[in-house]
Amino acid sequence: MFFGMTNSLAIFQTMINEILRDMINERKVLAFVNDILIKIEIEEGHNKIAKEILRKLEKNNLYVKLEKYMWKVQKIRFLEVIIGPNRIEIEKKKVDRVLS
Repeated sequence: MFFGMTNSLAIFQTMINEILRDMINERKVLAFVNDILIKIEIEEGHNKIAKEILRKLEKNNLYVKLEKYMWKVQKIRFLEVIIGPNRIEIEKKKVDRVLS
């Protein structure tokens, strides 16, 4: 992040959107601040898209933290919901809180 700047998250998001613009427009990738999700129907193209993302990030002096990286998962918790094949779910504990 850019320390000392106000609105640094918004500036960083704008930068990521610009770097990955073509892939976002093709609906291959979702990006929210420092989270990048690859959205693909079949597993075959995943590696190619991941390499392209890494290449674009490196070209712009940005890097991934390997400990945060998850490879080829079917379900992921993202922005307080669980995204899986053909569906988005709310976490069970949140539903239970509302019901009780």
